[in-house]
Amino acid sequence: MTLAVQSFDSGRVRLLVLTAEYSDFLWLGALLAGDGEMNADLTWCPDLIDCDDLIHNTHFDVILWDCVFHGGSEDAFLQYLSASSNEKPVLAMSAELPSERAPGLFSNGAADYLCRRELDAWSLRRAVRCLWYRQQLSEYAHGRLGREVASGFINRDLFFDRLQQALLRAERAGERLALLHINLDDFRSFNESFGYQKSDQIMLKLAERLRLNLRRMDSLMRIGGDEFAIIVEKVEDSLDITQIIRKVVNAIGEPLSIDGQNVVVSASLGVATYPEAGESAENLMRRANRAMFEAKRDPGTSYRFYDRQLHITAGYQLRLEADLRNALRGNELEVYYQPRIDLASEEVRGVECLLRWNHPERGVVGPDEFIPVAERSGLIVPIGYWVIEQACRRLQESSELGHPGLVFAVNLSFRQFHDRKMTETIFRIIFNANVDTSLLELELTESAMMHDPEYAQRCLRELNQLGISFALDDFGTGFSSLSNLQHLPISLVKIDKSFVQELGRSADAEHIIRAIISLAHSLQISVVAEGVETEGQLEFLRQHHCDEIQGYYYARPMPWNDLVQFLDNRSRSACLQQ
Repeated sequence: MTLAVQSFDSGRVRLLVLTAEYSDFLWLGALLAGDGEMNADLTWCPDLIDCDDLIHNTHFDVILWDCVFHGGSEDAFLQYLSASSNEKPVLAMSAELPSERAPGLFSNGAADYLCRRELDAWSLRRAVRCLWYRQQLSEYAHGRLGREVASGFINRDLFFDRLQQALLRAERAGERLALLHINLDDFRSFNESFGYQKSDQIMLKLAERLRLNLRRMDSLMRIGGDEFAIIVEKVEDSLDITQIIRKVVNAIGEPLSIDGQNVVVSASLGVATYPEAGESAENLMRRANRAMFEAKRDPGTSYRFYDRQLHITAGYQLRLEADLRNALRGNELEVYYQPRIDLASEEVRGVECLLRWNHPERGVVGPDEFIPVAERSGLIVPIGYWVIEQACRRLQESSELGHPGLVFAVNLSFRQFHDRKMTETIFRIIFNANVDTSLLELELTESAMMHDPEYAQRCLRELNQLGISFALDDFGTGFSSLSNLQHLPISLVKIDKSFVQELGRSADAEHIIRAIISLAHSLQISVVAEGVETEGQLEFLRQHHCDEIQGYYYARPMPWNDLVQFLDNRSRSACLQQ
């Protein structure tokens, strides 16, 4: 152990302390002071707004987290820390006994747990030191292993042993596993052009790039002169594999620089999954190899799945994502508008902007199919801004066409809050459009705010100051609705259609809807019911003073020209009735 520690860069351990109380920070610093073997360097973060910036832009060895420090959900915040901290260990601390708290915290990503009531200098130093040593050894071993993998030092026997161990873990846990077999295309020409040493540098650089795009739990190995294998563990569904393949394909496609000369390589990927393609290391490798040779038939970097059904699912997702990128550039996306009707006056109070995709080959692709793809790939961010631009443009047109005061509601994806320039971008869009911001409404779900609640609240407050209003979508289906109503600038809630469609069949649904309307009105918040399709549903909502309704009873989502005609017809009908 001493030799391993001496091989590290220094004896200084950097801790990020997440606690709201300065007195706790001083207390923890005092407990860690005076450790002759470990020199602790502590940084205090009492503010959730600064937490994300520190984690992503500053290096720390250990995160010391007081469990009461979170943005409303302890589990969600711990999962965020585990995912965002570049796999640095999280040392959790709370007042409860370890037997009460530790299991749940460990399952959500904590590396160790300490009870405040039992905490002393020795136990704190021991926990920090153990996590620090473990992290240092992991990084050291990972770096050494990476060099051996890329250089070809790991042989096929060791590879099969690692694959067998991964299969045993997958079998015990009841999980799926995927094996990717990668073969570089026409590698002989690189040997002839550059020589064997420089060709090997291509493999070294490619291995390093691939490793940077994989999770720590995934194993990358060089199993031949021009071949790699990747063991992907803890696979939940084909979409997990899709994400890995996308990263691998993108990494392979980027040029490599060898002695100042850019070199572009292509590769063929074969994918076999456990248990679908086999339950032994030999079968899995043989079938991944067979799939790889099938991929050789396609030009450029390509992939094939041995398992046909998984191939269809994941391959379709990847193609859909590529098509969606082209759709945004090729004007294939279109906004449809569904009217919202005021129950008291029967007038159209606003419209919800809904996205549709007119695919040149598949026809109309439903949002349930392509929105998840857009969110996973991050394309939803530019698409979301595009929809806001369209809404502002139509808002201006509707006033010119004789329908002023129409509210345009746009859905805001949770991914939008990952963009640190969201407020600035939306402000620029509405400034350029020169529209009445009080007629622009952003709909968001509770999940949209879970990634970084403090940042989300700050964005909403800033946008609200510009005059933009907010609606809480799918109200009643989330876990913190009341908290959001209290702390966020919400002016409208939308009752989820799952409750509306149960009207007349479920007494519980009726009670829930009555309670939502009563609660919202007591807070001076308007209510819209979604999914209204029958006269009975309409009458129940009218009797209980729901403000607006949206659903097929009045109108389906429609293109802009149809909406203008719909509005004109209703205006003429209103004039005739008068």
